[in-house]
Amino acid sequence: MYPAESQHGYSIEKLIEQKVEFFVLYHGGSPAGCAGIQFFSDPREPSGTYGELKRMYVRDEFRGQGLGRILLDHVEQVAAAKGVVKLRLETGTLQDAAIGLYEDSGFHKIPPFGEYEEDPLSLFYEKNLANRSS
Repeated sequence: MYPAESQHGYSIEKLIEQKVEFFVLYHGGSPAGCAGIQFFSDPREPSGTYGELKRMYVRDEFRGQGLGRILLDHVEQVAAAKGVVKLRLETGTLQDAAIGLYEDSGFHKIPPFGEYEEDPLSLFYEKNLANRSS
């Protein structure tokens, strides 16, 4: 859906190399979706770190069942348990369902962060987990 210069996802090898914590959600015994979180040091953050949601995906045949929200909730719980108060992400402008999920879940748009640069096909979001209701 996007040209190479607008594809910011990690390869499987890089997910492993960067020590991304990765989760697979099963539904009816089949892998239905996945999500990962990478933690970054940032001295400007109260906790000293922020989490970045990586590679969140729900397989086509499992969409519309709330599994994306379950994955997102799990990643937020993992981050909050580590004392991380900011969760950030990058997504493509054509990912309507993902954008809706993130915005409905309390994420708000921010400028590019970390190593990201402006990209007309990317959107950047952040959520303050300190305000998260369990």
